[in-house]
Amino acid sequence: MKTIIVCFPFDLFGSAGAGNGAKLLADAIREMLADNRREKVPTRALAYAGKVQVREESFDTLASYQNWRQRSRRFIEKTWKRGDRVIWITGNHLGTLPVYDALAQSSDSAVIQFDAHLDVYNLTDCTSELSHGNFLLHVDGRLPPIINVGHRELLLRPDYVGQYYQTIYSNSQLAVDPAPAIRAVQQASRSAQRVFIDLDCDVFDPAYFPAVSHPAPFGLSPALLLRFLEVCWCQNVVGLAISEFDPACDDKDRSLATLVWLIEYLLLKQYE
Repeated sequence: MKTIIVCFPFDLFGSAGAGNGAKLLADAIREMLADNRREKVPTRALAYAGKVQVREESFDTLASYQNWRQRSRRFIEKTWKRGDRVIWITGNHLGTLPVYDALAQSSDSAVIQFDAHLDVYNLTDCTSELSHGNFLLHVDGRLPPIINVGHRELLLRPDYVGQYYQTIYSNSQLAVDPAPAIRAVQQASRSAQRVFIDLDCDVFDPAYFPAVSHPAPFGLSPALLLRFLEVCWCQNVVGLAISEFDPACDDKDRSLATLVWLIEYLLLKQYE
C-alpha cells in the first residue's frame, strides 16, 4: 500500500489564502521526505521510505479549473481501486467535494469529520449555489454516514442537521465528557469497510492553531484530536483530508509544524 499525498490548492468560493496553505504544507512534506533520504543513521522513517508520493495540482489558469471536480473524483477512485491511501491537502473545505463524491458511490463508507462548522448552511444570507459553507448539499449521490466532531454551530436546527449527518458532537459536549464521542468514532471506524477522516483546521482552538482565516473560539486541542485519531485509525482508513490552513495567520509556523508532525505520525502508524 502506498500513500499518495495530493496538494490540491483549490480555494474558490471560500478562504482564498488557504490555497497557499496547501502549497506550503506540500513543500514542508517534500522537505521532510528529503531530510529522511539524506539521513545516514537508521531511523523510524525507513518504515515508509519509498511508499509516499507527493502530487501537486495547479490552478494557475482558467482552463485548469475545467472539470476539476470530475477529474479529481476519477483520480481518487483509481487510487482506492489500487488499494492505496490518499492524503488530500486542499485549500478551503470545498476542495474536499471530489472526495465526498467518490465516497457517495459506495454503501460501506463512513466519514469522521473534524470541523467547526456543519457545511449544510441554508440561512437567509447564505447562497444556495455551491460554496465552502454548503458543499455537502451538492454531493453527487447519497452522502455517506458522517460523524462530526467539534462543531460550534448554534443556529441550525437538529432536525435539519440530522438529514445530512449521522451524529454530531459539539465542542460543549466534548468539554463536558469526550468519552461518548470517542466510543462512537471507534465503533464507526471498526464497522465501516471504508473510513475517511476529514480535518478542517478551524476545528482547532485558535490558541493552539492560529492559522485559519475565520477562527472559532472554544475549539479542540491537538491532544484531544490525537485521542480521536488513535481510536479511528485502522486498516479501514482510506484517506485523510486537510483543509483551511491559512499560513498568513500563522504564528512562527507553529500551525504548520502541527500538521507536518501529524502527517508523519500517521505515516508511522500506517507503515511501522
